[in-house]
Amino acid sequence: MTRKPSEEAIAQLRLRYEIAANAVDAYAREGFLVVLEDVVAGEMLTEIVESIAARPLRIVVLMPSLDTIVEREAARAQRGYDRWTAEGLYDLFLHGTPRVGLWLDTSDDTPAETVAAILAAVPEKVEA
Repeated sequence: MTRKPSEEAIAQLRLRYEIAANAVDAYAREGFLVVLEDVVAGEMLTEIVESIAARPLRIVVLMPSLDTIVEREAARAQRGYDRWTAEGLYDLFLHGTPRVGLWLDTSDDTPAETVAAILAAVPEKVEA
C-alpha cells in the first residue's frame, strides 16, 4: 500500500480483510476463540468490524507514541515502513481512524504488559 493506492490495490486490501473476516466467523462457528491481528487503518476499520458476524467482538488498537514507533523501527533488522513513513501511518491512525474499541498507548509496555492490559479490559474471562 502506498499513500495514494490504485483502485486495484484497494480492491486487494478489501478482499484480504473480507477473507480474514470470513476466517474469523468460520473458526468462531466451530467454537474457537479467535484473535485476528492486522493493521487496519482509516475507515476500513469500521468496514471490517461490520463484516465480522461473530460476537462478542472486541477491537483493540495498539497506539504507541510516534517516538516509540520510530525507536522500535530503528531497532528492527527488517524495515516495516518501506512505502509509508512511521509518521504518515501514525497520522492516519491518529486523525483518520474511527475510535472503535479499546485504544491502548503501549509506548512503555512490554509485550507481556500489553497482553495483561488487553485481558484486564475484556469483561468476560477466557479459559484456555
